[in-house]
Amino acid sequence: MAEVATGKAEAVTGCTKHGIVLAEVATGCVKRIYHSQALEKQEEKMSAETTFDNCNHSKDPVVGCALEGIATTVAGIKDVSIVIQSPQGCASTVAAGYDAHEVDFTKRKVACTRLFESDIVMGASEKLKGMIKDADKSFDAKVMFVVGTCAADIIGEDIAGLCNQLQPDIKAKLVPLMAGGFRGNAYDGLEMGLEALLPFIKKRQTKRRGRKPRIVNIIAPQANLNPTWWADLEWVKQTLKSLRIKVQTVFSHNTSFEELELAGEATANIVLSHDVGYKFARKMQQTHDIPLILDDIPLPIGVNNTTRWLKALAAHFKIDEKVEPIIKQGEEMVVDTLRKRALMIIPRYRNCRIAVSADGTLGIGLVRMLFEELEMIPEVLLFRSAMPDSRSILERELHSLGLTSRVIFSADGYQVKQTLEEFDVDAVIGSAWEKYMAEELGIKIAFDVFSPTNRETYVDKPYFGYEGMINIMEVIANDWDRAFRSKEIHWT
Repeated sequence: MAEVATGKAEAVTGCTKHGIVLAEVATGCVKRIYHSQALEKQEEKMSAETTFDNCNHSKDPVVGCALEGIATTVAGIKDVSIVIQSPQGCASTVAAGYDAHEVDFTKRKVACTRLFESDIVMGASEKLKGMIKDADKSFDAKVMFVVGTCAADIIGEDIAGLCNQLQPDIKAKLVPLMAGGFRGNAYDGLEMGLEALLPFIKKRQTKRRGRKPRIVNIIAPQANLNPTWWADLEWVKQTLKSLRIKVQTVFSHNTSFEELELAGEATANIVLSHDVGYKFARKMQQTHDIPLILDDIPLPIGVNNTTRWLKALAAHFKIDEKVEPIIKQGEEMVVDTLRKRALMIIPRYRNCRIAVSADGTLGIGLVRMLFEELEMIPEVLLFRSAMPDSRSILERELHSLGLTSRVIFSADGYQVKQTLEEFDVDAVIGSAWEKYMAEELGIKIAFDVFSPTNRETYVDKPYFGYEGMINIMEVIANDWDRAFRSKEIHWT
């Protein structure tokens, strides 16, 4: 474990209402001296970004292709179908998108042209036309997404032109998309899928007078590495309901086509991801005059971030008095739970140098939770996406905390392993992949928190909110204990 080093500032912990709650639970009002590296360059805007030579293209991708992202968007909408111009293997990629929403197999409307080598050489337009016609009769969907994959890109298939030609004979509205491998990864595919939905959103014909109603759309909840991410969506929906804020449309999870069309009725958009959704929300702001809110702060991960998020939500809708009881109840629940069950556990995390490998959605919020509330030191931050629209949030968080963590964006498996090998850390928080990497590199402690996970997940558990912090800490505590159990004992 890392030793306490001489620092430039003393941190008084556990002495304020919204301060370091876990330090209060563990030790009361005492003074701590943080690791000197964490504060020695506080004046800098942001930590240096680590780069890798000869890594313009991923050597070991951990993020799926654009087709998976499009499928993950489509799978969240009822009454739509998808036809892919591809070899049959790509059908498993589309299936992964439906698996992400736990859509029953009997409700999946997916068709594949099953391209062969001869189709690549000779072309397969007629095959695609026949498949679209058959799918239209079989699925009876309102909208059909016709998606070209790598094979269609190689052929040079004109998906848009073919759909325009067929549309008069097809009952479903055809939406052409190209998702070849070089067009981007799953995050790019999610953006493509969201953008394709924009034309279906009806505009309000009349302007509202007086005070606007509290109605929101929720964007991109599925771009989240929580293995049961829909529990985070449910936490947000229940919180909004308790504040009498109506959720109009979710883009997209278990969303009807009618709900999608009525998204223009909302008075605000909330993006539940730091990886995707910003472009779509800003286009909605331009085309439908619906503002994007809560886009400049971390998502509700940990006690302090949850309180900040709730207060910002209340400030926008001018309902501060309604949110205070929720905050008070949530903070008291965290303190009460940890006093009873983790009183002697919390101090062991202090000054643990940790590497975080996550998406932006959970990773940005984790920085403050790990540093302020567990007193860990985030030495390295590895993010799976490029995060072009949320880097400024991360920058402000690191600056406000006085951290000089090394940051890697669009990290693939090769870069994650190289980074863990280069930096001296005591623990890693990530998925099952990072857990295996840590074991191979001799890093004793690894927390299997994110997807893909080796943990069985029969119960939906949010990572957002006050309860979500307890759920994350439960995984951390169990994996810490397992790391120090002897593997040499044979119970025979």
